[in-house]
Amino acid sequence: MGIFNKAKTKKEDEAKTKIAAQPKVSVKSESVKSVVKDQKPAGKPEALKGTTTQAYRVLVKPLVTEKVTFLNALNKYVFVINPKMNKVEVKKAIRTIYKVNPVAVNISNFSGKYVRYGQVEGKTKNWKKAIVTLKPGDKIEVYEGV
Repeated sequence: MGIFNKAKTKKEDEAKTKIAAQPKVSVKSESVKSVVKDQKPAGKPEALKGTTTQAYRVLVKPLVTEKVTFLNALNKYVFVINPKMNKVEVKKAIRTIYKVNPVAVNISNFSGKYVRYGQVEGKTKNWKKAIVTLKPGDKIEVYEGV
């Protein structure tokens, strides 16, 4: 058996020397980086800048009142929002849901009122209102059929 082992190791040594003797090809890292930058990942849609995945948790509902309908003439829309949200998150939610870019977002806090139903006393929830101003020509089709 010793003869076969010697022949086997000779072949392995020859294969190793052939691999080591081959010249190494060097690739400049800049060219690789430029190729990688130019390629876009396949199958992923391009995300809008400044959007959020939690948009429906930010905007609770559109507010429909007589005063709000007059604001629509000035291209302003009013929404009841989550009390923990801020202007930046409201702007991102409007971009995500309605695909329009708001010019300004104004926010108002409202404290709950104390109410009494017979002998039971309580307080309504605190809530927050956002007034979203859009560019002339942009529309949000929230109020159709109202």
